[in-house]
Amino acid sequence: MNYFVQPAASEFIVRGFAGGLFSRMGHNPVLGIRDFAGEACFEPEAVTSSSLHLTINASSLEVQNDAVEKDRREMKRMMDGEVLEALQYPEITFQSAGVSGARLDDSAWRLLIDGYLTLHGITRGLQVPSRLSVANGRLRAVGEFSIYQTDYGIKLVSVAGGTLKLKDELKLSYDIVAAATTEDRKTLCA
Repeated sequence: MNYFVQPAASEFIVRGFAGGLFSRMGHNPVLGIRDFAGEACFEPEAVTSSSLHLTINASSLEVQNDAVEKDRREMKRMMDGEVLEALQYPEITFQSAGVSGARLDDSAWRLLIDGYLTLHGITRGLQVPSRLSVANGRLRAVGEFSIYQTDYGIKLVSVAGGTLKLKDELKLSYDIVAAATTEDRKTLCA
């Protein structure tokens, strides 16, 4: 069955970690991914036939930290212009290549989604663990995984002469809701 992602009912968060000599004074940035779309094909009796495709608007990441407006604007400017280079690389995509896992009960599964993440113009393999549940025509996937910015050609941000910089690892957590549809669309399950 096909499910289409509902961003308004979902949460997708990126957490960065400050490093460097004065990291205690810095903020660990928390970014919310606001503009994304996707489709999942999930077959409860044939999990390995399942698939996922997500597309994220790179410039839709918003700073969620408690920070003064001036700092939030500066963080957003650096993220869009210097880190993600959103004008040059406007989309971030994930396309599954395989799904494995086990049923936990009548409506829940623990899955491992193998796929390809394209970020900053570079595509790399990625495994995404997920706990999935299906009920009342809705699919919900919850999980967390890490990526390393340098794997995608992203230069690490530093300020104050390098005494405050962002560490390479980013942790992404998600709680994504998708709804089954009867719309006549080209679908992943077809």
